[in-house]
Amino acid sequence: MSKFKERLGKLSPKKRLYALETLPGHLAQSVQGERLHQLLTDFDFIEAKLDAVGVQGLIEDYDLARVSDVLLSEGQGESLGLIQGAIRKSAHVLEMDKTQLAGHLLGRLLDFEVPEIKGMLEQARQSKDSVWLRLLRGNLERPGEGCLRTLVGHTSEVYGVAIAPDGKTAISASVDKTLKIWDTQTGRELRTLIGHIDWVIAVAIAPDGKTAISASRDKTLKIWDTEIGAELRTLIGHTNGVNAVAIAPDGKTAISASWDKTLKIWDTETGAELKTLIGHSDCVNAVAIAPDGKTAISASDDKTLKIWDIETGTELRTLTNHSHSVTGVAIKPDGKIAISASEDYTLKVWDTETRTEVRTLRGHTYSLTAVAIAPDGKTAISASKDNTLKVWGTELRTLTGHVNWVNAVAIAPDGKTAISASWDKTLKIWDTDTTTEVRTLTGHTMEVNAVAITPDGKTAISVSRDKTLKIWDTDKSTEVRTLTYYTKSPIVGYTIPISVVAITPDGKTAISGSWDNTLKIWDTDKSTEVRTLTGHVNWVNAVAIAPDGKTAISASSDATLKIWDTETGSELRTLTSHTGKVNAVAIAPDGKTAISASSDATLKIWDTETGSELGTLTGHTREVNAVAIAPDGKTAISASRDKTMKIWDTETGTEVRTLTGHTSWVNGVAIASEGKLAISASDDNTLKVWDLLSGNEVASFSGDGAFMCCAIAADGVTVVAGDRSGRVHFLRLEGVKQLTVDS
Repeated sequence: MSKFKERLGKLSPKKRLYALETLPGHLAQSVQGERLHQLLTDFDFIEAKLDAVGVQGLIEDYDLARVSDVLLSEGQGESLGLIQGAIRKSAHVLEMDKTQLAGHLLGRLLDFEVPEIKGMLEQARQSKDSVWLRLLRGNLERPGEGCLRTLVGHTSEVYGVAIAPDGKTAISASVDKTLKIWDTQTGRELRTLIGHIDWVIAVAIAPDGKTAISASRDKTLKIWDTEIGAELRTLIGHTNGVNAVAIAPDGKTAISASWDKTLKIWDTETGAELKTLIGHSDCVNAVAIAPDGKTAISASDDKTLKIWDIETGTELRTLTNHSHSVTGVAIKPDGKIAISASEDYTLKVWDTETRTEVRTLRGHTYSLTAVAIAPDGKTAISASKDNTLKVWGTELRTLTGHVNWVNAVAIAPDGKTAISASWDKTLKIWDTDTTTEVRTLTGHTMEVNAVAITPDGKTAISVSRDKTLKIWDTDKSTEVRTLTYYTKSPIVGYTIPISVVAITPDGKTAISGSWDNTLKIWDTDKSTEVRTLTGHVNWVNAVAIAPDGKTAISASSDATLKIWDTETGSELRTLTSHTGKVNAVAIAPDGKTAISASSDATLKIWDTETGSELGTLTGHTREVNAVAIAPDGKTAISASRDKTMKIWDTETGTEVRTLTGHTSWVNGVAIASEGKLAISASDDNTLKVWDLLSGNEVASFSGDGAFMCCAIAADGVTVVAGDRSGRVHFLRLEGVKQLTVDS
């Protein structure tokens, strides 16, 4: 226990709160730099302040050391900046779950060889007296890398974002049919705007910042009072979804772009439709208005951009050269240059006066979705379905951190920050000047589909959409070697991702399944392929190996399971009964039965010797993604897209209990060797630990992206998990003995 915690414990609750609120400010004002530094590197203070005041108050304490006259050494200033940066990057997690403070500080700061930080992290590690998941490697984004802050609150994909003229607030538009207003400084959600009855695709804020206009797939636009969050009026006229909206510099008119192939000009004061602009032959995706308010440029699926005279509604010129849909357009502040974004993976720079192409910008590896230009006109930022943003200026920089498509980007009026909106349900705030890109983190370059651990717990294997299989040393949390899957797709010409992996009981062999409809048997010692198993006619989604290692069962999108002889590679039998793709399979410890999980929302119990179906487990309301069987074989746990897990009695086929707590799809589940604990992996970015006797959630860990899979070693405490960004996380389940005592 630190001296601070000891002194704090002697205070009354009222005096304790007063001390936490005022002590940092007092030390700063009295120029006690050394004491302030000691306080802000004391985990006991950090934890107590977070609990009492909240994350933003804690973040602001570190600003005192930076902006006051406190004299700190360069090293002291650096250590405080790193701690503040780590807390800010984890603010969205700590707002929801303060118990994750220790885990997140370790995950973001573990690699820094700074004495004060290492001491603070050791304090954090020793402070926990309950069950928690401790990262063994610093595999979260470090402070200074990636985004400044993540905004969470939407329950579905975020399509659009706009920043207010004063830069203090931003508004996001989402598939969840809402808009949210955010404080850009603190990251707090200020209010939610409800009114649309379908996806909200885009939003624009008026020059005075008092109103905003949203565009929706419900075929309407809505004008909102941003100060009180009230809907002022609805604009009706489009005959299909509205994809984009732009407001004129004088705020009196707005232009919308629609799937109905038209643009419409609106009077923002009366809500009246003034003109319809007709000319595109396909969906119109974006629109931008020139700074003088006289012309507008639209972007369309017909591969063109069109320049319009706003006053007359006439088409002035068509810009052609993109080879695919044009998804975004922005105009420089001087009005002389426009930049378009396209699904042909490029941006094009256009001279709006001569209406000719100036140059093509290349760098993204997938379709572009949007582009924004900084207020000074010197840089542009593009958003892409390759999950990145790129900053185009004197040098090309890539902003990584989103784990799904980036749909939109807006740049603040001061040009120093930008906000992105993503299919991963988040927004991220970025420092546009930073030159620090995210280092290569432990794992793959694309999402991890499956992980498995050898029986001795010393080795783990992961497989990924990046078409590789990686072998890991679990003691050191390091990669031993990479095996590449070379199968080519006859349709699209690239290598096929590996979807699953399982390890034989002796640890010498692994079996992987792929989207090429095959399984491969690997010699893990020699890192060589032994044989290929063919028979499925669609993707292989899962594979399980029998306890004796002689047979394996695969699950496929062809709605079947197949039992294989692992020594000869021959197919023994096919199990049919599911009406949808089979996502997962687990074999009981005695090898006599297996349980499969399917997109038909059911699980089925099979006799592995005869191939006959023994029973069907029903209860989930959506696709079942994963299943695990307890060591005693008497219970099983399933994980589903309905956001729940279910515990089943495998002998009677009855549901014992439903585990709730995840806020999105549950993708994976694993049961510890003693059968009392389970770990789940979810699209809500969390791993959760469950007490199977009580059904209670006993711990949670939030990552930087969705967790796709998880595994527990035979020691019952070593956990390996893979996420959508490609990272492979090595964790230790701490406090298990205490849980056993309490139970």
